[in-house]
Amino acid sequence: MTLHIIETTRVTAAADSDSVLNSANSLTIPLTFFDLPWLLFHPVKRIFFYKLTESTPEKFHSIILPKLKHSLSLLLRNYLPLTGHITWEPDEPKPSIVVYPNDAVLVTIAESEADFSHLSGYGKRPLSDLHALLPKLPVSDHSATAFSIQITLFPNQGFSIGVAAHHAVLDGKTSSTFIKAWAQICKQELDNMPENLTPSYDRSLIKDPTGLDEKMIELVRSLKEDKTNIRSLTSLPASELGDDIVLATLVLSRDDIERLREQVKNVSPSLHLSTFVIAYAYAWSCFVKARGGNGERSVSFLFVGDFRDRLDPKLPGTYFGNCMFPVGCYNRKAAEFMEEKGFVMAVEILSDLVKGLSSRKIETIADTFVEGFGFQSWSTQFGTVAGSTRLGVYEADFGWGRPVKVDIVSIDQGEAISMAERREESGGVEIGMCLKKTEMDMVMSFFNNGLQN
Repeated sequence: MTLHIIETTRVTAAADSDSVLNSANSLTIPLTFFDLPWLLFHPVKRIFFYKLTESTPEKFHSIILPKLKHSLSLLLRNYLPLTGHITWEPDEPKPSIVVYPNDAVLVTIAESEADFSHLSGYGKRPLSDLHALLPKLPVSDHSATAFSIQITLFPNQGFSIGVAAHHAVLDGKTSSTFIKAWAQICKQELDNMPENLTPSYDRSLIKDPTGLDEKMIELVRSLKEDKTNIRSLTSLPASELGDDIVLATLVLSRDDIERLREQVKNVSPSLHLSTFVIAYAYAWSCFVKARGGNGERSVSFLFVGDFRDRLDPKLPGTYFGNCMFPVGCYNRKAAEFMEEKGFVMAVEILSDLVKGLSSRKIETIADTFVEGFGFQSWSTQFGTVAGSTRLGVYEADFGWGRPVKVDIVSIDQGEAISMAERREESGGVEIGMCLKKTEMDMVMSFFNNGLQN
């Protein structure tokens, strides 16, 4: 896909008399034990597609782009950490997000003549074409950029907003809140942040009674291949992806979810049968069946639960940063999910994990991450979930309508699936997968046939 880079610009936070920054100081926000496990992981990358047939180059550059930049500048007054970098000073026990005066978010402006409808669709799309719509997020041994944006015009078709976020800076909840706040300021031409979307940076609410920071630092060090520079912020090696890798979105309607739920109720009526459990179990069982192979092979899957409401005291819903607890099922035989009752088996396992999440003790979080990363290294399939049906990604209307599609492209690293609410209907689910085309065809076949049967 041909892409023309028009410019790369720096968007700084609009001047604010109440700002904690002035020309003589900096802002430092320490990473917590919730943030540290993601320190070396690749950026979370998401694309929002907006269909707008009247998006001529003239209108885009004279109206749309200036409004996006201006509202972003206003928003950054409340989201200063996104303009900064992660650093790890020699005299500090752990890394921090550091923001200096006049730090900025890098915004790349591009243009493409590609088929917008195809790229923003639900079918199989080349991964390389989607990556072209995403910005770089520079990382070195000494500094890791927090956040960057790419806005791409498809003349007379629409535009996309691609974001890349360092996972140690923010989780999906924070990222989605940021996008929705940006959209609201842009659409309503507000000068100030709505209170219900204003982020909270109070790190004193995260208690560390048992030295979890140190345990997480040790976990990060154990993941490094180069043990000589333990403070390096360079990401883990990226997976090499061939030209045959595609991304597709599978859809479960509200009726599909209900039929699958009834199917499980007939077997085990006492299970926790949330939409998340049903959708993840169904996608996972189709994924394992499509991979096939020896039924004795080891498979594992994991998900993370938002822990904001489970801490004491609870964190504000707008807490800025990571606050996720991982739970997983490890070293199971693939045959358990390949057989006729594979979907029900996955539901039973996920139901128990979700029920047990509320009783998890924060003191065990380091052990759960170590366990998960350990099994990831040798399981023949290791499933994870990015996103959630509760994030409301389709609410991000900048003034030109809701996005026609939202994709998490960073599921290409590992064997993750993405999950979001269905755009066209409450109660449905959109499930993103990134696989070789031949395997994707197999997954889609099992997925669609299972619903018909």
